[in-house]
Amino acid sequence: MEDNFQKACDTLSNTVDTTQFERFRWTRDEQPKLARMVELLRGAFEDREDFDLAEEGATGAVKRFVIKIHGQRTIAIAMSLQQGQVVIQCEPIERSRFTVNPGNPISDAFEHLDERWMEQALQLIFARIRPVGGHAQDQAA
Repeated sequence: MEDNFQKACDTLSNTVDTTQFERFRWTRDEQPKLARMVELLRGAFEDREDFDLAEEGATGAVKRFVIKIHGQRTIAIAMSLQQGQVVIQCEPIERSRFTVNPGNPISDAFEHLDERWMEQALQLIFARIRPVGGHAQDQAA
């Protein structure tokens, strides 16, 4: 019964002002999910002093972090929600000696998101990272 009432409220709110309704709906429904994604991402690196996350280029709907390894800017991780799905993708960044092999974003239903899922997604992303023009050791010389 309560779900029906909430749906009726949403319908009326949307009818009165679609823009305001979307703002309230996003704050109520999606913002906490995106915050959970960020929490899990940060938690994955909690015990890794050699990894640092710096939020860079984020918007309200997309959280973007540059991963620094040993102080070196390596790649960016972008996280968002799209049609009820969590979506994580990696991107090359400026001033990095690394690039990213092409690949589809990693996505799944929000209900599947937990620490293990985040770690597995990050492993898939890490497998796409490669040094620009050769091996990492060659770049350091």
